[in-house]
Amino acid sequence: APPPPHRCPARRLRCRPMPETRPRAPSDEDYLRAAALRHALRRFLRTSEQVAREHGLTPQRYLLLLMIRGTPDGSASSPTVERMNLAQNTVTDLVARAEAAGLVRREQAEHDARSSWLQLTAEGERRLAGAVTDLGPERSALIEALAHLEDEE
Repeated sequence: APPPPHRCPARRLRCRPMPETRPRAPSDEDYLRAAALRHALRRFLRTSEQVAREHGLTPQRYLLLLMIRGTPDGSASSPTVERMNLAQNTVTDLVARAEAAGLVRREQAEHDARSSWLQLTAEGERRLAGAVTDLGPERSALIEALAHLEDEE
């Protein structure tokens, strides 16, 4: 029988223990691919931050609007928290600031008073659309870089 799951200290999740066998040492090619991947991701993130600012959005606000808009029929606040991979209170603060800036509209959920639905306002939609449009070529370049790295495996 497999060993029982244990608690991973860093994430408080149940996971299986690491196997006893030691993995092989990374090859030079592994380092080259890891560095190329990291370079492509950082380039995309830096460009995304710059474009977001050009459209009057902080990088976190851009991410918030994108996660809300990227969900069909608006977004409940809990899935938005999960998709952003940030703490609940951080997302709550971001939503409050985006709402105060006129970018997001929050409506209380009918079935649960603790939940709310998030939608972009016309201004939030306008700014996000501009940023997403301007980032199209950079998204394509990242996808191409990832495909190239995968082809090398």
